Amino acid sequence: MPTQHNSDRTASGAVTVRGLAPAIKARLRVRAAHNARSMEAEARAILEAALTEPEDATTDLASFARGLFAPLGGMELDLPAREPDREPPDFDARGVAAPRAKPPVRRRR
Repeated sequence: MPTQHNSDRTASGAVTVRGLAPAIKARLRVRAAHNARSMEAEARAILEAALTEPEDATTDLASFARGLFAPLGGMELDLPAREPDREPPDFDARGVAAPRAKPPVRRRR
């Protein structure tokens, strides 16, 4: 991946990382030296590589689970046929009054 230089950027920002574990800092220093960059340039390259991933590469949980278990094969379930919904009860036809709302409770002052 080509790296961008400061002249290629339209805006720049400053980020300070505090509390970095000494072991992580040492690994960053070694990685930067291996790539002939400063620690700042190496950290910038790591962040750019991690955050410039295309948006559509992220998947939702269902797609992730499907991809995880697809190699194991699927199974077909025999689902029972759906029956039509029953008719709702008609309280007036059976001579039963519909429930009434409770009157509001009066409070003493």
